[in-house]
Amino acid sequence: MSQFSMNGEWEIKKMIIEIGRRIWTRGFVAANDGNITVKIDEKEILTTPTGVSKGFMTPDMIIKMSIDGKLLTKHSKYRPSSEVKMHLQVYQQRQDINSVIHAHPPYCTSFAVAGIPLDKCVLPEAILTIGAVPIAEYATPSTMEIPESIKPHIQNTDAVLLANHGAITLGADLITAYHRMETLEHAANIIFLSIQLGNVNMIAQDQVDRLMSLREQYGLKGRVTACQAAPKKQSDVSVNEETIKAITRKVLDRLNGS
Repeated sequence: MSQFSMNGEWEIKKMIIEIGRRIWTRGFVAANDGNITVKIDEKEILTTPTGVSKGFMTPDMIIKMSIDGKLLTKHSKYRPSSEVKMHLQVYQQRQDINSVIHAHPPYCTSFAVAGIPLDKCVLPEAILTIGAVPIAEYATPSTMEIPESIKPHIQNTDAVLLANHGAITLGADLITAYHRMETLEHAANIIFLSIQLGNVNMIAQDQVDRLMSLREQYGLKGRVTACQAAPKKQSDVSVNEETIKAITRKVLDRLNGS
């Protein structure tokens, strides 16, 4: 039996619709792009329908599937995206993940198209929440190539760029997965603009080590891979202890919904 009551599932559907509206409003998707899933128990997920703008969904459009890909909700009009296979791959590989978002945010997708991973230590918030973000090899959308392409990465990170395609973010809940997508795009935007200005200063390794130590101290959830830091002598970026703690508190407050 599902861990959620019918009322609970209805609330999750409404949250999926709200997050869909947010990613559409923010320009993370265009037309009918993107998909969102939430795992409601060990056997079932809820997923957005294919062919519908994420900004214009209604609760009756949300579809229930089994974790092995069987359709549990019968719709004459709506069906799941073929890219739900990518989400199922994540759930099969990561028991700690209960939500996956796939979108095409312009800046991080631009890095994916350019073949440039977001693996530099530049923003403290990004270091704490998503770490180094790899690029999965190009795979044909809607095929089994997509889940296979992300398979080498999803054990070690909660955010993956998809070559020439977009990005996915993972979370223990839907809000966390969404916040990681926001952080990913925000970081990509700032790094892109810094490149236009002619310089990207990376944070020094000793400062990164302090950030990661505080991440463990505050019990931040999720999996991050260490990003590329600057040697201390080459870095112009210095972050004092109070700044690091303030950033960590800010991240915790955001994750806790404060």
